[in-house]
Amino acid sequence: MADIKINQEREELFRKIYKIATDLVHAGHVSEWDFKSYVLGTMFYRYISENFAAYINKGEHAAGNKDFDYAKMSDAEAESAREGLIQEKGFFILPSELFCNVRERADKDENLNETLERVFKNIESSAATGAAESDFAGLFDDFDVNAKAIGETVAKRNKVLVALLNGVAEMPLFSNDGINADMFGDAYEYLMGMYAANAGKKGGQYFTPADVSELLSRLGTIGKTKINKVYDPACGSGSLLLKAEKVLGKENIEQGFYGQEIDLTTYNLCRINMFLHNIPFDKFNIVREDTLLSPMHWDDQPFDLIVSNPPFSVPWEGDKNPLLINDPRFAPAGVLAPAGKGDMAFILHALSWLSASGTAAIVCFPGIMQRPGAEQKIRKYLVDNNFVDAIIQLPANLFLNVGISVDIMLLKKNKTDNSILFVDASNEFVKVTKNNRFSEENIARIVSAVVERKNEKYFCRVVLNDEVGNKDNNYNLSVSTYVEVEDTREVIDIVKLNAEIEEIVARENALRDEINKIIAEIEG
Repeated sequence: MADIKINQEREELFRKIYKIATDLVHAGHVSEWDFKSYVLGTMFYRYISENFAAYINKGEHAAGNKDFDYAKMSDAEAESAREGLIQEKGFFILPSELFCNVRERADKDENLNETLERVFKNIESSAATGAAESDFAGLFDDFDVNAKAIGETVAKRNKVLVALLNGVAEMPLFSNDGINADMFGDAYEYLMGMYAANAGKKGGQYFTPADVSELLSRLGTIGKTKINKVYDPACGSGSLLLKAEKVLGKENIEQGFYGQEIDLTTYNLCRINMFLHNIPFDKFNIVREDTLLSPMHWDDQPFDLIVSNPPFSVPWEGDKNPLLINDPRFAPAGVLAPAGKGDMAFILHALSWLSASGTAAIVCFPGIMQRPGAEQKIRKYLVDNNFVDAIIQLPANLFLNVGISVDIMLLKKNKTDNSILFVDASNEFVKVTKNNRFSEENIARIVSAVVERKNEKYFCRVVLNDEVGNKDNNYNLSVSTYVEVEDTREVIDIVKLNAEIEEIVARENALRDEINKIIAEIEG
């Protein structure tokens, strides 16, 4: 019954979010994908306000002050607790600057844009004096209260901002009976998926659907109930990192969540996502930089779990910068990934930072499995050193705006057999609107294949490394090279078909004779 109630609450939440989000977009002139920063930023503002006030209220109520309400406290009184709360929560919000109080005054505040700008700066600066400084710095950079895209005049912009505050306030983000405490996280994932699906290539190109994220996490945690930490070198908005929390449980990721992202908007959204999923500020470390050229987690590696969907064939310096061959992540392979295609550089980076007992699950562009040159040499290094555990071909049209079939590469450093499992999961999907999706049964079948490592005709095959590296295969890692594709065409009985054709011809000849007789009688 609890699960049914949770699902009903979640569906109601999603319906309301969709209406609110689409209404807000129509109120301004900004695209859905760009407007996500406003909706998600406001959700974050509401979340930390309610979380902060609830934390203080809980302590006061436990101390016997049952009528205490932080939101009704004066700013002057609250200031006395600032330093202590920053140490405990990582940030501080004055009562007057809580979401509920700013929203209550919003429609009468002619300077609402300035009010919100000040509140956001105050929240960020409060964290700057504590351990959460890097987690809050610049979090609201994409929330431009003065952007003409949301209104040509201050009055028009403020009208949109009022609608934004009211809309987010109306989102049912807390369960009535507290069964589902993670409604904020559910709402975030729904909104990201909705915006990415409607945004074309700009929004959806590297958005990892929830079912793919779950598959990666389950593949990467086979045989494990606990890990030290999870890492994504191209973390985007953090969905892959957080799926590991769902699969294992927050308490079983002992040292937290680590990610690096080059894009400013998604970097900010990733940190917001961590907070909305109730990850404490001291349990995640998300940084913004170019992972291939400036990796920022040297002191935090190795990682037990690495999950990633790096950008396909992204340009990087590669072999145009010979000094990179001295980088300890790339040096062991003896060759650099091509400058125009950084896929293999991400794979070598992940392998380098993988713990001895860890697993890396990486979404890969299929071309890297068979292209010649430097990429072939890197495949040779991976296979000859027995690092490749499995290659899984996924269904086509699984990712938003990516119609091709892509692969998952599983990497390990502690393999006990000298072989690679190839899985053709291209038919493991259910059709949902325009895209293909994984059902729970699809995911379970793929995971079971990796666990059992047995041959199954037309689906999976265990191949010795020597066969992969022989002169015929020459380190080709394409699944179709090793797993036979089932011929589903109808088998035709040629003898029977010829007999049927002869019978048809005979009937046609007899009919023609009858017609000729009738014509002759008419003409006679």
